[in-house]
Amino acid sequence: MKNLEFTLDGQDHIQLNNLLKVLHLVGTGGEANIWIDNEEVRVNGAVETQKRKKLRVGDKVEFGKATIMIL
Repeated sequence: MKNLEFTLDGQDHIQLNNLLKVLHLVGTGGEANIWIDNEEVRVNGAVETQKRKKLRVGDKVEFGKATIMIL
């Protein structure tokens, strides 16, 4: 399992599909959307199907073998 952290750096949120792309866990935003549609991404322990789900400080995203904490 790979533990990652993502700092919002002055922003109040990042969209779920953008997070996966920015962290290079997927190649494109379209690929991120497919994984999300296929219910392969969890946010705070629950399957998340909203591609543009706003992630904020304290949220935890699980995708594949990665766990990402939003700081």
